[in-house]
Amino acid sequence: MEAAWQEGLFFVFATVITVSAIGVVTARNVIHAALFLVATLIGAACIYILMFAEFVAWAQVLVYVGAIVVLMLFGLMLTRAPIGKYGEYDNDQKGLAAIVAAAVFGVTAWVLIDSFEGVELPTDRVAATTSKDVGEAIFSSYVLPFELVSVLLLAALVGAVVIARRDERVTSRTIDAARREKAREEDV
Repeated sequence: MEAAWQEGLFFVFATVITVSAIGVVTARNVIHAALFLVATLIGAACIYILMFAEFVAWAQVLVYVGAIVVLMLFGLMLTRAPIGKYGEYDNDQKGLAAIVAAAVFGVTAWVLIDSFEGVELPTDRVAATTSKDVGEAIFSSYVLPFELVSVLLLAALVGAVVIARRDERVTSRTIDAARREKAREEDV
């Protein structure tokens, strides 16, 4: 009976993911697309929970939903990007896009089916991976890759700060130059 519940919940979450993913690419408003993306990522986290991967599920929620999507929304709201309908960016190639999307889906499905043909999945339940198991693995067997990723993220953060500060200096220089030019015009 438990397997039937899991299978039913899997199909419910897969439907939520599919519908919201379609909403991401068809939404006319960027904010709505970001909210559809939240639904897609939460659905994926629910499937991770069904697979007894609680750490991956919570990482999905915290990192992607909690950070990336919120960052996208703040970026959209705090910049001067127009929010709303983008009628002028629409084109007449929707039919070609649908054909290309169907072809990519077909090739991907064929590759997946061909790759796993004749492979038997284990019927016994895999041992649940808890946060404790993942933590012990990260800080014992995988400590070097973990540290390399942390250094890479630190380098990306420093690079972003340098780029942001350079743009700020350029902006302040152009503002100062404009003020000096205006002062010269007033003196004349």
